[in-house]
Amino acid sequence: MPRTTKATAAKPRATRGRKKAVDADVKLTADRLVVRVPGNGERRSASGLLIPATAIPAPKRLSWGDVELVGPDVRVATQGDRVLFLPAAGLEVELEGEELVLLRERDIQAVSSGGDGQKDRTPGQYL
Repeated sequence: MPRTTKATAAKPRATRGRKKAVDADVKLTADRLVVRVPGNGERRSASGLLIPATAIPAPKRLSWGDVELVGPDVRVATQGDRVLFLPAAGLEVELEGEELVLLRERDIQAVSSGGDGQKDRTPGQYL
């Protein structure tokens, strides 16, 4: 006859507190950056047709994003800069309920610092 053991009571899980600001909780290592990518990947053609993100074959199009967090070894970008990168090179991460992209410094193709009112213009437009 099998021997019975006393059942142990399950410990209740601790509830998580409210999340603090991203930069207060997260410290990146080495040459990592966290970038916020505006939009949801959908584009419009020159004639105004909506091109969904799922219709784009291979990710060969570079994207601009705003730098939110910077690791200690990053030399080319600072918080608040806009960076040009290949979306497939980064890893998606969720912080404070937002989808952000984690990149290495070597995956950045160009940096646009936001000074002199350039925040209103998208880099690459010559008007």
